[in-house]
Amino acid sequence: MSLNTPASQMSLTMDVRSLDQLKTQATKDSKGSIKEAARQLESLFMQELMKSMRSTTMDTGMLENGATEMGANMLDQQFATKMTGMPGGLSEAIIRQLEKQMGAADASKAAAPASAAGAAASASDGRKLSASEKFVLDHQEAAKAASASSGIPAAHILGQAALETGWGKRVIKTADGKDSHNLFGIKATNSWTGKVAEVTTTEYIGGQPRKVTAKFRAYDSYEDAFKDHARLLTQGKRYQATAVAQADTAQGFASGLQKAGYATDPAYADKLTRVINTTLRLQRTVT
Repeated sequence: MSLNTPASQMSLTMDVRSLDQLKTQATKDSKGSIKEAARQLESLFMQELMKSMRSTTMDTGMLENGATEMGANMLDQQFATKMTGMPGGLSEAIIRQLEKQMGAADASKAAAPASAAGAAASASDGRKLSASEKFVLDHQEAAKAASASSGIPAAHILGQAALETGWGKRVIKTADGKDSHNLFGIKATNSWTGKVAEVTTTEYIGGQPRKVTAKFRAYDSYEDAFKDHARLLTQGKRYQATAVAQADTAQGFASGLQKAGYATDPAYADKLTRVINTTLRLQRTVT
């Protein structure tokens, strides 16, 4: 920039550049950028107002030069800064207008998350979702991914997770109270090298329920639990020959799991079959 450029033009150019920078920042911190843009716009307006007022007065004659003009503009800038940001001032009106404009631009972006949140909170008929319906919605994508890798229908996988956790109400906790994300009640045998949650559970010994302490696998996420469950059923020989081989029907899958010794409850197959059929109905209702 030339040294002969008037100070008022220099100030105006710098402010315009600053406002251009704010446009870029707005995508990262819209609230903060709006406030800063409003402050700079008000300051710019105040400077122009002071300049306009000064121009209506008479020049001082032969003493008027570039230095005095620069000094006058610097003084105007100081006054403008002091008057900027006062309660009830111009910046508050600018903020309201900018927020209104940016809010309209962001409305389409917010529509998708709002729609997803609404689907998770209520059913298609507008009523609030039950715990079982919410469980299906929360885990259906992970179940579909597990189904793709294992060949077992997603409803069968979801149904087993629902039975093992009471539709998500009884997920195993670790010693420090954190969620183990173990949706399938898979125990931590000697071959397991991951995290462990040790809890008291019910096992059937000789057909009779007994309270025992057992170690269960713990995961970093529910998605990891679905992946590990798919690996267990497809890579474990006893499950391949029973549950996986008969997975075309809910009863066949459930009977295969019980025959392979997945659970000690003698009524496990019947319970699982009923829950899988319930899951199938829920999938048609909420998805």
